[in-house]
Amino acid sequence: MSVEPQPVGIIGLGLVGSALAGRLIQNGFQVVGFDVDQQKQAEAVDQGLQGCVDANGVFDICETILLSLPTSQVVREVIDQAESALRVGHTIIDMTTGDPDEMVVLGQQLQNRHVKYTEATIAGSSSQLREGEVVLFVAGIDREEPGWPLVDSLLQLFGSRIFYLGEIGAASRFKLVHNLMIGLHRAVLAEGLTFGEALGFDASSTLEVLRQSPAWSGVMETKGKKMVLADYAPQARLSQHLKDVRLIIEMASRSGASTPLSSLHRELLEDAERLGFGDADNSAIIEAFRKE
Repeated sequence: MSVEPQPVGIIGLGLVGSALAGRLIQNGFQVVGFDVDQQKQAEAVDQGLQGCVDANGVFDICETILLSLPTSQVVREVIDQAESALRVGHTIIDMTTGDPDEMVVLGQQLQNRHVKYTEATIAGSSSQLREGEVVLFVAGIDREEPGWPLVDSLLQLFGSRIFYLGEIGAASRFKLVHNLMIGLHRAVLAEGLTFGEALGFDASSTLEVLRQSPAWSGVMETKGKKMVLADYAPQARLSQHLKDVRLIIEMASRSGASTPLSSLHRELLEDAERLGFGDADNSAIIEAFRKE
């Protein structure tokens, strides 16, 4: 006799949260979710998700809850509002790209209440997540805990590669390292394509040649065609990456690291946002070069 998998909760049903929900539903899980944006929640319900009127409802129904929220401050607000619904045995898997220091404080407070808290930050787009092809940076998990098999099965469902990085905060810190590099790769590709156009080369042909040269990068595969076609249907929003770059610069200041390229990257993203591409895919950074 087969046992139905226990319901999994998701709070935050944007691009990433809805991809998480779709991946779970596709694999036979009952998914319960909430988003303050009722339109996003309605779209997730159309996928087969059970909607709740608030975040507390998700905590009431589910033992395991995924958080996919814009910032660690929003994570804090959700946890504070769910104070009365939190109970011993809850497992929270936080997939937010947030401030590592805030994650550490929150993780300790939850652990003091015997609520399990794990970071699992995502490297990859929402479309890659729907296929289970993202990379996960994980921290804070105790693989000896009784709830580990379920957490492990979820992580394996979402990620093609999983890196366990240590204590709470480590996953968020490493995600910023990753986002710094991949964001700069996008900016370099955008500058190269527009430089090629200025020198008389067709962008599509330029991309095809570069893909077969030592200048190749994975970003060419995921974002090159979108830049060439100006196809900015969002897989990951530009404004969200701008938030990450600002956090990268802040963390660099705290730690004494030098990030001059990220400072320039922030200016380019702010230019693209001013041009109206904040809600577009992050490949729209090329428009900051084209405006020149």
